[in-house]
Amino acid sequence: MMDAVVIRKALWSEITHVLLDMDGTLVDKYFDDYFWRHLVPEKYAEKHGITFGAAKEQLFVRYKAREGTLNWTDIDFWSNELDLDIPALNEQVRHLLEAHPNVEDFLTALRIHKKTVVLATNAHYKTIAFKMKHTELGKYFDKVIMSSDMGYPKEDEGFWINAQRAVGFDKDRTLFIDDTREVAESAARFGIKYVLIKHMASSREDAEYTGTLPYINNFSELLP
Repeated sequence: MMDAVVIRKALWSEITHVLLDMDGTLVDKYFDDYFWRHLVPEKYAEKHGITFGAAKEQLFVRYKAREGTLNWTDIDFWSNELDLDIPALNEQVRHLLEAHPNVEDFLTALRIHKKTVVLATNAHYKTIAFKMKHTELGKYFDKVIMSSDMGYPKEDEGFWINAQRAVGFDKDRTLFIDDTREVAESAARFGIKYVLIKHMASSREDAEYTGTLPYINNFSELLP
């Protein structure tokens, strides 16, 4: 099995397209973890007059039921479902939003080397706009493909079929990076030759990597 070093060498020679996830891959997942595990339950508890613990228990059941579906990352859906203004709550904690270290250096190198750079995400378009604005990463991308436009979440092969039609990438000359094992494995099953896991999706969680796909801890590992 190829490792990250092999992929890095291929990146600056034969790879033409680089597809990148956003949350947890380019952007520190601590923002989302804090938002959905702490802020939303706190506001939900206040709204319904229940304890924070009870709110977390109720919400986590509802989150789990939508995991892996298009609604999972649809903040309009969650605004309606929870009767909370999710975009407005995002703004309240935007100071927690940060790109991972060396992400801009990596994206700059991709532009210099004339790679086609695509944001491939399950995120809602409002979430993308919010995060691209506050991290200033949007200028580095040639195209954005969202699961809502593809008709499937990235865990589903249908996403990749439609993404290839939309972007026109050669599977043998494409690199995809994601922090979620199920998504990375889906891309690999579809036939994308170079697939990497971004380990340490959240800067606040130092879990040991136990997957089988090649991985990086920091984007500095891919710089030419």
